[in-house]
Amino acid sequence: MKLLHTADWHLGKIVNFVHMTEDQQYILDRFIDIVKEEEPDVIIIAGDLYDRSIPPKQAVELLSRTLTTIIHELEIPVLAISGNHDSPDRLEFGSQIFRRQGLFLDTKLKEQRQPVTLHDQHGPVHFHLIPYVEPAEVAHIFDDSSIKTHQQAAEKLLEDINDRFDMKERHVWIGHAFLAGGMESESEERLSMIGGSPYIDAHLFKDFAYVALGHLHQPQRVTADHIRYSGSILKYSFSEVNHQKSVTIVEMDEQGQTSFEKIPLHPVRDFEIVEGFFEDLMDGNAAEDTNNYLHIRLLDDGQLIDPMGKLRKIYPNILHLERKRSSNKQQLDELNKAKERQQLSHQDLFASFYEDIKGDSIPEHRKALITSAVEYLREKERGQ
Repeated sequence: MKLLHTADWHLGKIVNFVHMTEDQQYILDRFIDIVKEEEPDVIIIAGDLYDRSIPPKQAVELLSRTLTTIIHELEIPVLAISGNHDSPDRLEFGSQIFRRQGLFLDTKLKEQRQPVTLHDQHGPVHFHLIPYVEPAEVAHIFDDSSIKTHQQAAEKLLEDINDRFDMKERHVWIGHAFLAGGMESESEERLSMIGGSPYIDAHLFKDFAYVALGHLHQPQRVTADHIRYSGSILKYSFSEVNHQKSVTIVEMDEQGQTSFEKIPLHPVRDFEIVEGFFEDLMDGNAAEDTNNYLHIRLLDDGQLIDPMGKLRKIYPNILHLERKRSSNKQQLDELNKAKERQQLSHQDLFASFYEDIKGDSIPEHRKALITSAVEYLREKERGQ
């Protein structure tokens, strides 16, 4: 059986206030070309179809056109799950009807859940579609309050699969999670760490013929060849500037042995980091392509008048412009930040931590709870 593994489309993504829809449409057109050329038996999308729970209309239309082409015109089944950026409730709408057409989309865990089973000339292949879930959701499904971490949740799900199915047959896990040992980038939203670490041990998946993962944006294997992230379809931050985006073709034989090929995805506009003096950059030869998305670091020390406006006449897609600081200056800034944090109250430190994790200011009612807890601890310490 021939599988095409992709993930992390993040349709509707905005990078530095720039909508990426045009770039995503271009790359998905190239993706369709790859599908036509490779003719896979099934396509796997391992989560984060959208970039946010309420995607813009253009993103919904782009996903609809792409899936319609694959399922109706090319007649290839699609197995997809929701990721941590998707809204399970919205994606779930119509999912039971879509299954009859060849779109198998799982967004929520269910009791006694069944895999999607497809057949080739050697027999069945069982695909276990495991959407992104918090440990509390797994604890609720299995009525097991001891499940507190992503590791424990994965252990319970795998225990359930091993108890109910014959693992000597060919099984594929489709998941959206953070496996320990995987390489991160800045554009990936942190998974919840409430109640423990977000990491899952890759060795749990040793009995599967293939593990198709989403969440990490760099294409990579984790501990074994058959455990893979396909990576995102585009670069979504300058931390990914050295990534080579691709989709993964997986060939599975009758024993469940797999071979792999990564097919590169070439964007209409790439991400580049460019350093140089202003006058040299104005020559127009600093970037591989003047239309690329650029992060420019200026080496000039003196004052410059409207450098962004002038540079954008040559490089229209500059997303970030900064002066490069010396390492000594950067270390001094970090030291000053550390000193500033030392002056913060316990409540302010927690508020800063909350904002770093949640991306939003701490609500007043929670601030009051923290203040109460801090006062209790102070009184307890004074009592000792």
